[in-house]
Amino acid sequence: MQFYSFLIFFMQIYGEYAISKNNLNYVCDKYIYIMVSLEWYRTFKSVYKNGNFSLAAKELFISQPAVSQQIGMLEAHVGYKLFNRKSKGVEPTDYAKLLNNLIIEALDRLENVENGFRAKAFNANRLISVGISKHLMSSLGSALVSEFDFIDFSFHENDTLFELVDSKKLDFAVVTKQYDTFDTIQKKVGEIKQVIVGSNTIDASELRTTIKKEDFSAIEHWLNDQKWFSHNAQIPHIKLFWLHVFNKKRPSMVPNYIIPSEYEMLEIISKNTGIAVVWDCNAKSALAENKIQLLWNSKQMPSTNVFVLSGKNDNLSTVFENIQLELKRVLA
Repeated sequence: MQFYSFLIFFMQIYGEYAISKNNLNYVCDKYIYIMVSLEWYRTFKSVYKNGNFSLAAKELFISQPAVSQQIGMLEAHVGYKLFNRKSKGVEPTDYAKLLNNLIIEALDRLENVENGFRAKAFNANRLISVGISKHLMSSLGSALVSEFDFIDFSFHENDTLFELVDSKKLDFAVVTKQYDTFDTIQKKVGEIKQVIVGSNTIDASELRTTIKKEDFSAIEHWLNDQKWFSHNAQIPHIKLFWLHVFNKKRPSMVPNYIIPSEYEMLEIISKNTGIAVVWDCNAKSALAENKIQLLWNSKQMPSTNVFVLSGKNDNLSTVFENIQLELKRVLA
């Protein structure tokens, strides 16, 4: 009766612990001796599974005498012998088989909860390194700040970001180019597109009329007559826009102002007069606040995929998923 009473008591304790998990202080105070002996049940589970004290010790990263001691204390606690020694290992008694059947599910559930909390705590408090283009920092990178406590950002372009992740010098990168390697994981989180925006001081009625008529020659002529801003003297965004929309490799205009950050460039455009080709995700908030105006979202301009890139690391899988969810939310 002592053995069965103990088992019933154990299961009642576990049931109340599970139900009362939102009041941990009460549970720990009332049943502290059960929590102290939890390691006995872990050890019992390992010995029962391996049929050997030495193998259990290796699995639990403790000494063999510690395994023997914990099994001895558990046997004294339940009042019955749990294992019979053999020439090669140990054999469970009928009491051990019954104990295993009754506690294995509860113990597995407790261990899963414990491992889950450990992983979340590790991921939440760990400093992670994230690489991103400086032009996407204000729209995409800043969204991650509210999600994680510790982030070390660095600014690079696609190929450099890939090399840093591949060499494990960065944990994650936000890129607009797909890479296919065995040592990295890449997931699409959304799409962005290049659009033309301008300051509110510009009268764009003529442009909108020519766009409606699909008079591309007149559209290009109007655009060439404007003051242009670019984040780079080589005007890569403008060239790409002209290639897709006007089927021309080289625009004829020369940028008036070079501002090496799209975010700062948009702020300056909102306070002055000029136009620029920018990512729609960067212009989104400024357009919503009526700081600037959308001049042209061309159907001929294709969207660009945005990916999160990471090295293969099981310890960071939860963080990787959280980054994906946050960026998908922003790009929705």
